[in-house]
Amino acid sequence: MIEKREVLEALKEVCDPEIPLNLVDLGLIRNVLCKDNNIEIEMTLTTPECPLEEYIISCVKHKLREKFPQAKSISVNLKFEEVWKPEKHISEEGKEKLRKLGWDI
Repeated sequence: MIEKREVLEALKEVCDPEIPLNLVDLGLIRNVLCKDNNIEIEMTLTTPECPLEEYIISCVKHKLREKFPQAKSISVNLKFEEVWKPEKHISEEGKEKLRKLGWDI
């Protein structure tokens, strides 16, 4: 049985290609649904016009296939109803990591 916490841990290994932080700490992962060895990810991007959309989705799917070979299906659904904002969505741990790298956040 695949658990949400395990999926989130796996997704912490997937970093945004432009911001030196993983997708979970960036606040891009909005929800994880695991049922009957199917994984559904609801996520957003830093901008709806992100030119790296396909690449990021591919990285998410690749990491989950690698970590959960028993998964029957893996889907990634983009949600843009709520606009991503660094000050609101990046975790405190993520903000601290970025500050150590010299980011003003």
